[in-house]
Formats: sequence, C-alpha cells, structure tokens
Amino acid sequence: MYLLEVRGLTKHFGGIKAIEDASFKIKEGSIVSIIGPNGAGKTTLFNCLTGITRMTRGVAYFSGRTISGLPPYDIVRLGIARTFQNIRLFREMTVLDNILVSQHLKIKAGFIDAVMRGRGFLSEERTAREKALEYLDFVGLREQAPVPSLSLSYGDQRRLEIARALATDPALLLLDEPTAGMNPQETSETMKIILRLQKMGKTIVLIEHDMKVVMGISETVIVFDHGVKIAEGSPEVIKNEPMVIKAYLGR
Repeated sequence: MYLLEVRGLTKHFGGIKAIEDASFKIKEGSIVSIIGPNGAGKTTLFNCLTGITRMTRGVAYFSGRTISGLPPYDIVRLGIARTFQNIRLFREMTVLDNILVSQHLKIKAGFIDAVMRGRGFLSEERTAREKALEYLDFVGLREQAPVPSLSLSYGDQRRLEIARALATDPALLLLDEPTAGMNPQETSETMKIILRLQKMGKTIVLIEHDMKVVMGISETVIVFDHGVKIAEGSPEVIKNEPMVIKAYLGR
C-alpha cells in the first residue's frame, strides 16, 4: 500500500524551475532517501508536501486524500510531520516544553478550560507531559528535559527535533538532513533511531548527503538533479546508475 503518492509536482519561483514534473510513490512502512547535489530541489519538495510552499502544478495524495493546497496545520493533523535542514527549536524553552508544544494538537480542552484549570484540562496536561517524556526517552534526551534547548549539543538538538515531530504522532516523517553536522557516533545513534521508528510502523522519507546513511538504512533511493527526478531504485541500483554518478561527479 502506498502512503504517499506524488504526481507531476512542479514548483517555479518566477523563471527558476526548482522542481519540474516530479512523480513517485512511497510505500507504507518504508524508509526512502532523497538525494541530489545542492540546489537539486530536495527541501523545496518537502516544503511543497507540508504546505509551507504552494505547488505551481501537480498533486500529492496522503492515505488516498489530496493534500495539495492544504495549510501546514491541516497536513500535520492528517499525519505528516517534518524536521528542518536548519534547526528550528524554541531555543529559550526547555527540552520538555519543546515537545509539549507539539502535543497541542491532541489537547481537546478549550480556552476557558485552560484558564479555569478544570479537571479535564489538568488530566490532558498530565497525559501530554507523560507522553512528552516518553518521546524524549525514545531519543535519549529524558535527562535533559528541564534544560533550555539552546544548551544541548548540536547532535542532541537534531534528535530533539525528531522527538518534537514524533510527538504529533505522524504516520509519515520527513527528515531534512537528520545527520548533518554530526560526528560518526552521533550519526550511528540517529540511524538506529530511524530504524526504530520504522519498527514502530512509521514511514520515513529523509533528505541526506551522507551516503553511508543512505546506503545503510534505505529501501529506496530517489535522486534529483536541478529539480528533475533522474533515478529511483534500491541503493545497489542507484550507486551504479550512470546518471547519478554524472550528477555527483560530473563527466
């Protein structure tokens, strides 16, 4: 079963063709890597799929429902969450509070309930806190829960972003360069987290430049160059694909 289907996705910024007629399908429960040189349109693709940027043309389906044109908050509610290439944490807030922000989607109590601190609101707040600590435990950050997120190491900030996205309880996780800037040990730990997410039933699509990561955990690799999808297949097929070699290494 395909969880995500993209047909003819095109995004132009004036005369610049960031993505041109991209089509692909993502199987439920799979790990898919999107690779390509800088400027290939990878992050723009994520922005289009999450409603941050509106497509020029094309359509995307998630669980059989059209998500093209929906605002980001509706797309998150449907079950798609993402991290960003440049870390976007609430730096002055604690690690725990960064996760609690994502729990907002699940809290049903209204404004009056929150102000009055009613029993229902307090129960939901307690549940949200317990779940937030579980997500932090999942990425190995539970002990850092009370500290400001800006005090975390770079690798830990990356993992906190994954935990915050996970806290929305998504079916599909879009990870934009999750191991960028990490040392080998941090990269290895992040790869293990991604594989554990898959075992939880999550579908993961990641943009990644580290080929050891791509070849180590991906079932399918999709390659973009100058906004055009030039190849798709297993890691073994992709690493020997002439067009991929040309895109990365030149003639």
